[in-house]
Order: sequence, then structure tokens, then C-alpha cells
Amino acid sequence: MSSEFDFMTARELARRIAAREVSPVEVTRRALGRAEATQASLNAFVLIMDEQALTAARTAEDAVMRGAALGPLHGVPFSAKDLVAVGGVPFCFGSRTMADNVAAADAPPVERMKRAGAILIGKTTTSEFGCKAVGDCPLTGITRNPWNPAKTPGGSSAGAAASVAAGITPLAIGTDGGGSIRIPCSFTGLAGIKPQYGRVPVWPTTAAPTLSHVGPMARTVADAALMLTSMAGYDARDPYAVAGPVPDLMAACDAGVRGLRIAYSRTYGYAKPDADVVALIDAAAKTFETLGCIVEPVEAVFDSDPVEIWNAEFYASIGTRLAPILEKQRDLLDPAVAATLDGALQQDLRSYYTKVFERFALRERMRVLFEHYDLLLSPTLPVASLDVGVNVPAHLSDRNLVSWVYYPYPFNLTGQPAATVCAGLSQGMPVGLQLVGRALGEYDVVRGAAAFEATQPVRRPRGS
Repeated sequence: MSSEFDFMTARELARRIAAREVSPVEVTRRALGRAEATQASLNAFVLIMDEQALTAARTAEDAVMRGAALGPLHGVPFSAKDLVAVGGVPFCFGSRTMADNVAAADAPPVERMKRAGAILIGKTTTSEFGCKAVGDCPLTGITRNPWNPAKTPGGSSAGAAASVAAGITPLAIGTDGGGSIRIPCSFTGLAGIKPQYGRVPVWPTTAAPTLSHVGPMARTVADAALMLTSMAGYDARDPYAVAGPVPDLMAACDAGVRGLRIAYSRTYGYAKPDADVVALIDAAAKTFETLGCIVEPVEAVFDSDPVEIWNAEFYASIGTRLAPILEKQRDLLDPAVAATLDGALQQDLRSYYTKVFERFALRERMRVLFEHYDLLLSPTLPVASLDVGVNVPAHLSDRNLVSWVYYPYPFNLTGQPAATVCAGLSQGMPVGLQLVGRALGEYDVVRGAAAFEATQPVRRPRGS
């Protein structure tokens, strides 16, 4: 049975807690109860942290009652993906080979969420080492989509998306090395932001350090913006951390989009989206015109699909880090992941560095494009849904574990900010609209996503 808390926005929940209208302990108990109750049906969590969460909630409640200064997310429950370190608890990366690993300390975004007053209730599931775009792994099994349990929530931030879409937590920390925030947000109807590379510091160092981003997953753009604001900012432990000021993303939510120049692409010149997805994104592009934007079709965004540049960097990087596991514990790995890593490690040094320079050329191409446009719109994914237990859609079987998604991974190569927001439903399943901004351009990405979201009805899974 739903509670009034289950689908309340994080901003409203924080406001009501600060006003002493809602108890942080009551809210946390409800989130923990929902997490436990849905484990059998959704399997969103690797670890539910009952004792730690309730201790933090009691401390939060005491602060409210004492009239202490409160953070912007005081008392609001959140989760952290199992590719993000939480000190003193298992840090497994979705792998049986790391099942006994325990993190020494909190990652910076976890530290900052706690500092903002948020209550961590648990660690969420991921595909093994974040290597697949769907929600299963040998360690935790299959994570399911609250919109339809026969469908995947996407990956690799699978449990994070399931938790937020099901009303367990309003917020979740996700990671994104090739779309792993945007893919599950698209499949579950959420707002997700991959910020500028380095905007949210990444530490400990990941297995794909030149591609990895940490960002927010939420049910509304404003909640995602507030969460990103709480996590963002320089940290010396991340050598790529952005040292400049964080944009005023809450102001961006109310800024509107009149006058923005927008490039709209159905395919980027190479993708093969389903017709139902294209119809919804066409409608979204027209919505931006009604909001006062100048929208222009730009089909060939790229000369060719940059997937091999991404494959060379992502899988070779992870394969190098995991080489001892591939050699000594291969039988414990997801066979599809192991096979993909094998292929990536077969490239020679000249082939790899050729792609490194192609990546620099790709960044320059995007810099020039964004001299003329403020945003780039496209589908987030080529399909509206995918059955559980399937790695790649059948009609895209020539693609690999991530390349079938087409649209997200180019912007891990360039580092530009990108977001996804629900554009509508196809056969009862959400379809995402991706918005990409120029380098350091989260302000425009958020204002675009928020303005579009304001034109859409509230959408929740059936029965919620």
C-alpha cells in the first residue's frame, strides 16, 4: 500500500521535515520497509542498511527539534550504486569476485549527500563492473523494472532506477561510463543527469577513469538538480575534478528556454531507433518550438558511429584492471562480460592510440557544433523496453553489450553534460528524451529538461 511519502519529491519532503510536519525517522522507516518489501519482486538492493539509516535518521530528527541549521536534503532518503564506495560496508561492483571487498571510506558524492542531510538506506544493484546496459549480474541476479517486472530497468545503474521509480527513495546516486545513468532513467521514466566530466569528483579511481561520471537519478528534474548541486564541486582526490564554480541549477529549473537554439537529431547519422520512439521524440522537438526555441534538424551529428573509440577506452581499461580476475577467476564472471573484455584486450598499442586521437577530433567536432547551438536533442535509447535476461535487443543483434544503446556513449567520450527526461509512453513503457549541452553547460541542460518536463503529465508505474 502506498504512503504519502513514497512519491513525494525530495524538495517537498525536505521542506516538510524542516517545518516539523514530517519525521525523518518515519520517512526512513517507510523507505526501508519499501526496500525490503520489494526485494523479491524488483531486487533493487545489494545491501539494505537498516541500522545505519535509522541511526542517521534519529540524529536528523534531533537536529530538527533542536532548531539546528539544516542541509538542503535534510532527512531525505537516498541510495548509492554498488560502484560507489560507502565506508565500512561491502563494495562489490556487482561481482562474485569482489563479494568480500569492503570500502575503506565514503566516496565524495556520498560524503556530500550526508553533509546535505540526506539519509543513506542502502547500496543498489549494478551489472558486473558496470559493463552491460541491462540490470543483471552473477552476484545479485536480475533486477526488474517497476513499470513491468518482465522488463529490465536498464543498466548499469539498475537498482538505483528501480528504487526511485518504485517510490522507495526519491533520489539515487548513479554512475555513467557509457550511459549508465541515462539508460535506466529512460527505461523507468526518470530524470537523470550525467554532469560535465569531473563536476562530481570520482574517487576511488574507477576501472574506466577517463569516461566515468557520477550523477543524480530522481523523479523530477528539480530534484536531480538539487542533488547534483549537493554533490558537485572540486575535490583534490580526483585529478580530473572541475575546479570552477558550480552553475546555479535551481535557478536553471525556472529559467525557461525561449530563444535557445536547438539541434534535433533522430539518429546522429548512424542509429536505428524504433518508429514509436521517433514519434515521441519528434513530438518533443515540436514542444520545444512551442516554448520559443529555434529547433533545426541536424541528422549527421557525427561522421560515423564513435562506438569503436568508446569500446577501445572503456572495455580495454576495465579489462586491464581486471586482467588477474580474467586469468584466475574467469568462471565467476558474467560470460558475456568476460568475452567482451577479451576482445578489447586484443587491440595493439597503435590501434588504441589511433582511437585516442580520434577521440580528440570528436571533441573538437562537438565544440564547433555547440558554437551554433545551445542544446542537442535526440532519443535517449532506440527502444522503449527490453525483456529481462536479454543483453541486446534481437533486432540490434549486430551490436555489443553497450553499443546497442547508440545515443549515450558519445558524450562520455567528449565529457559534455547530458540529461534524460521522460518524453512519453510506448505500449505502457517510458521513452526518454536526451538533452546534451556544450562543455560545462549543465545550466542549459537543466533548463531545457525542466521546461520540457513542465509540459508533461506526471507518470508513474501502474499500481503505484
